[in-house]
Amino acid sequence: MLGTIYRTDDGELEEYLKAAAVGRLQLPDFQRDWLWDDSHIRSLLASISLSYPVGAVMMLETGGETHFEPRPLKGVPQPSRKADWLILDGQQRLTALFQSLLSDKPVETRNQGRQGKKIERWYYIDMRKALNQDVDREEAVLSIPKNKLVKSKGTITADYSTSEKEYEAMVFPLSKIFSASTWERGYVDFWRSKGLDIVEEKWDTWQEFNKNIVNKFTNYKISLIELGKETPGEAVCQVFEKVNSMGMTLNVFELLTAMFAAKGFDLQKDWRDRRERLDEYRALDNLSNTDFLQAVTLLATWERRGQAIGCKRADMLRITLEEYQKWANLLMEGFERAAFFLQSEYVFDAQFLPYGSQLIPLAAIRTVLDKDELTEGEKVKLAQWYWCGVFGELYGRSIESRFARDLPEVVEWVRGGGTVPQTVNTALFQHGRLLSLRSLRSAAYKGVYSLILRKGAHDWRTGDKIADYYQFEKTVHGHHIFPRAWCEKNNVDEDRRESIVNRTPVSAKTNQMIGKKAPSEYLVDIEEEANITEDQINNHLQSHCIDPDHLRRDDFDEFFKARQAEMIDWIQKAMGKKVVDIPEDDDEVVDEEPPRMIVKQDEDE
Repeated sequence: MLGTIYRTDDGELEEYLKAAAVGRLQLPDFQRDWLWDDSHIRSLLASISLSYPVGAVMMLETGGETHFEPRPLKGVPQPSRKADWLILDGQQRLTALFQSLLSDKPVETRNQGRQGKKIERWYYIDMRKALNQDVDREEAVLSIPKNKLVKSKGTITADYSTSEKEYEAMVFPLSKIFSASTWERGYVDFWRSKGLDIVEEKWDTWQEFNKNIVNKFTNYKISLIELGKETPGEAVCQVFEKVNSMGMTLNVFELLTAMFAAKGFDLQKDWRDRRERLDEYRALDNLSNTDFLQAVTLLATWERRGQAIGCKRADMLRITLEEYQKWANLLMEGFERAAFFLQSEYVFDAQFLPYGSQLIPLAAIRTVLDKDELTEGEKVKLAQWYWCGVFGELYGRSIESRFARDLPEVVEWVRGGGTVPQTVNTALFQHGRLLSLRSLRSAAYKGVYSLILRKGAHDWRTGDKIADYYQFEKTVHGHHIFPRAWCEKNNVDEDRRESIVNRTPVSAKTNQMIGKKAPSEYLVDIEEEANITEDQINNHLQSHCIDPDHLRRDDFDEFFKARQAEMIDWIQKAMGKKVVDIPEDDDEVVDEEPPRMIVKQDEDE
């Protein structure tokens, strides 16, 4: 079909960029934002300077029955013309080239660091390096800060802040590439003032540079694939998905945004409005647009009786706009009920949520269980399923199939019918796992912390409930009960020393008072500083399921044995099943990327 509705051609790079500058060439609003970093831009400019191919650009002619809202390329001011074409593939390249070659402003990009810090850069070509065949062309492309001053350890090593300094350094500003004759006149006048012999030498260099570098840009052609305005919206979206399958892969949300845009629905705006409403619930802070779509897809496929329930990529791309609109509205209440449920289980914010992924089936389940309040019996079953997922560590990978089972099984079970859900049946927590719970990346580790809060843990110094600190976003430290330094001095093995059994949440001030001291010492210090009795601090310790006598005798072995048994009992009650006593693999289970957490490691770590 596409063979009849597209055509190919080659066009001048300058022509495309000038079309973008006035708005004749724009982006469909569903396109993702510009993402390229400084390294990508320098590499692209080097390729153009060598006349290397940089790939075809695909555009859609406007004016057909399928309408997409246009927006200009990043860095283009308010367009003066209506869009004649929309870029389907090539946004990153054309935006990089527009900003670096035609704009009169520095390029807004990012560095290559892990955080991708925003930076502004001008791009130059070192004329002498570019003409030296022994120098890699990317080395000749210079990325210069916004103020055009290059510094090393606080010292200015190069200054291109005026045209005269550019001439003297013999670096050509690529933002002047399409008006090089003007820069050339200034360059010649500058060197003429230095003497006849010098200007002849510099003129020869310029002529060679103009012929071998500048002309490469001004004569550069880009291959164009143009879809005619008669192309149907469905075909545009399919092509959009295929051409963006390379490089920076489009996620499902971006593809559905394109599909729904063809029907006049702005999915991005819809999500922004919903995200603003969900921002009220801290446990939902990390919920992404793709997470939301997965939950919508679960519900939509669940409603299609006789068809498989699913929320994989292919399932998500098959949901209709009508299905999205129906279930997205209902799902908002489902997520709000999920947030309320999590708070009742002492999970107060996204940073302390064991599995962000488990939110998806939880919200879908609470949407189908269409009532604001569950009975006590219903809540007990829902909580059992939730904690089996956490302590069974079942939502770290290969989770979509589990979601599909959870929705119908948990709903029927909570309602009083059906069989015990597979997640509950298969969940196992091994006795020895407590020894390897020593990382904040572990879902089970965070789960145990929530159970400590649920048991009513008080700060040892203030007597305040630790849960209140989380609710009011105060800093809480996860500290060694027997400090690391004490443990090392007394030959406590690392597994027990670093286990969650030997950690508990306390306030920042209490954390500081514990320091590296023996428990028998810091307990006395806390009593004196807080002006509390031994009985009072004993009660606070017991709220963490810590036997005060074990701490006052500095008896690590008895302390660890007793608290480990208590924690096993908590987990068994939460899961509604026995903890198994079988050997565990030596390698620690890491469930997901570590989120930012209010609970912190010891300061001496």
